[in-house]
Amino acid sequence: MAARGPAARAGARPKLDLQFLQRFLQIQKVLFPSWSSQNALMFLTLLFVALLEQLVIYQVGLIPSQYYGVLGNKDLDGFKTLTFLAVMLIVLNSMLKSFDQFTCNLLYVSWRKDLTEHLHHLYFQGRVYYTLNVLRDDVDNPDQRISQDVERFCRQLSSMASKLIISPFTLIYYTYQCFQRFKHMQIRVNAESAAFFRAGHVEHTRTDRRLQRLLQTQRELMSKELWLYIGVNTFDYLGSILSYVVIAIPIFSGVYGDLSPTELSTLVSKNAFVCIYLISCFTRLIDLSSTLSDVAGYTHRIGELQETLLDMSLKLRGGEILDESEWNMDRAPGWPAAEPADTAFLLERVSVCAPSSHKPLIKDLSLKISEGQSLLITGNTGTGKSSLLRVLGGLWASTQGSVQMLTDFGPHGVLFLPQKPFFTDGTLREQVIYPLKEIYPDSGSTDDERILRFLELAGLSSLVTRTEGLDQQVDWNWYDVLSPGEMQRLSFARLFYLQPKYAVLDEATSALTEEVESELYRIGQQLGMTFISVGHRHSLEKFHSLVLKLYGEGRWELSRIKVE
Repeated sequence: MAARGPAARAGARPKLDLQFLQRFLQIQKVLFPSWSSQNALMFLTLLFVALLEQLVIYQVGLIPSQYYGVLGNKDLDGFKTLTFLAVMLIVLNSMLKSFDQFTCNLLYVSWRKDLTEHLHHLYFQGRVYYTLNVLRDDVDNPDQRISQDVERFCRQLSSMASKLIISPFTLIYYTYQCFQRFKHMQIRVNAESAAFFRAGHVEHTRTDRRLQRLLQTQRELMSKELWLYIGVNTFDYLGSILSYVVIAIPIFSGVYGDLSPTELSTLVSKNAFVCIYLISCFTRLIDLSSTLSDVAGYTHRIGELQETLLDMSLKLRGGEILDESEWNMDRAPGWPAAEPADTAFLLERVSVCAPSSHKPLIKDLSLKISEGQSLLITGNTGTGKSSLLRVLGGLWASTQGSVQMLTDFGPHGVLFLPQKPFFTDGTLREQVIYPLKEIYPDSGSTDDERILRFLELAGLSSLVTRTEGLDQQVDWNWYDVLSPGEMQRLSFARLFYLQPKYAVLDEATSALTEEVESELYRIGQQLGMTFISVGHRHSLEKFHSLVLKLYGEGRWELSRIKVE
């Protein structure tokens, strides 16, 4: 097991040090890939708007001194002209400030999109998501880092952008947001199940699609917020001349006719907005320190994840990490299969240990799994049954010996049904054909009939009614609405649809009765499947030719099942 990194250790605090600077600059390379990129152009636009805004603010700041003159001299025409000019400058300033905020929001969305998609690309390479979530503990909560930390980092950075352009001492901006973490939590919780399905590519696409929907919603919201910003900022700055308008009424009415120009200027100055602005600046100066601390924390967490993913990506290319042999995702059932092979797995003197332990679960196992020779794996809890399937699936490496898979993953090859059924977000059709792409050549009425038939064989005809059809989008979590037995039935409907030559089942019928279990296995046999099953029931023996009994501590026994 890898050692825990500095940022992952208990009590570690983010620091504004050299490592922070290095990680921050690495992230900037993702946010600004080139000078001609969309993000760079938006940032330059923000620079121009922010500088122009400060020029207008300066002109607005000169207005109080001009009011002193026209009010002190009781110049009504001058007062009207100055008030009109002040209103125009304030409206212009509010427009610039609103566009400043709007551009910052667009930068936030674009930065979040680019950084999240960059991390998605690294996260879904091979079986990196499985290795990071299951086999390593040096980087905690990668799902939170990709969804929540990236969002907060981009939000804070975008809110600081225009302020940092003008002054390193002012910062204030924060809004609540919708988050995308559910999809990453789904991958984190079901990393092993997804890895068995070789589903990295599919989940990458689905996760990016959810990101795009979220970003589109935020863009629409921000477009509507632009007019809100204009209104709020206009009224905010109108307050700066309101005091002069109010004091002008008694002045021009003669109430203060006995005051000298100097005394009038003193009276007017009491209503100046300058004090409010200065207080606001000092408040933002104090806020900046806590925001920089937040940015430092997010930078370290995202930077550490990026470094880990890049390191794993290099190892993947170098062959140190087993690559995920993705299915041909465009091939649907019914297409010509690859050249047939009578052997799926060949194991020679294989020993298996858990990644976090040196204690052998299985020792010196030699085994050949051939077509028509179904294998039943039995044993007590903790003897290595699921571990052996992980080795067969390439999720774990054997500590010694040779493991060869002599057929392909996917339709007409090998399909794994994990102990915990895996369902993605989407329609009923997408659950059955998973992880094939939604659009493929065989789509149509003929394929619909196959799906409906296999759902009926699995005992799930009623599910079509509940979902109002195969292609009706549902807003529920499949794990919440299906019972454990229904989830296992749906997994078998998927198995029947994909029709692999070899089906590897990890207690895939534990929530079903023996009668239902026998019926599902019988249908699988009729479809020409060879089973590699983990189970405890003796009723499974009639569907298998061999039984591998695991006793723990490396001991095992392989024997042929006697046909009664």
